Amino acid sequence: MDRSFLRIYHLLCVLVLVFLIANEGFSQAININGGNITLTITTGMPDVQQLTSVTNSTCTMQYRRQARISKITVAATCPGQSFNLSVVATNITISGTAQPTVSLISGNPAMDFIRDNSTAGARRSCTLNYTASATFAQGCSTNVGNDVYTVTYTLVVQ
Repeated sequence: MDRSFLRIYHLLCVLVLVFLIANEGFSQAININGGNITLTITTGMPDVQQLTSVTNSTCTMQYRRQARISKITVAATCPGQSFNLSVVATNITISGTAQPTVSLISGNPAMDFIRDNSTAGARRSCTLNYTASATFAQGCSTNVGNDVYTVTYTLVVQ
């Protein structure tokens, strides 16, 4: 692979497909607005061998209060994952505590995403900030293909 090609034209496309699971009797408790997103990295800093990361915050999540304190977990699958994707919740309304940025690594168990959703109040929401990043060593999507992630959010009793 020609490194000078990577320095100028590196391209990473990440298509995030969001599917929802609600368990413990919380049917239809989570809604994602914003649909599937594509993150593309096209520039980098050759001196440090790092590409410029890209963040998308156009998706929002709405979720209902529950009869018991609850949390939301997040997990991802991405067959043949080549690049890095992470997510963090911001602008949480009413109650709940966002956890630090979660690296979405295919096959890892679900990780806490928002904790301490109280039983008071009405519908809650937050902004989902997805960040795609890559290094020159990871190659480019032209050579290794695009990463297609399925991200799953689950509402469970805490």
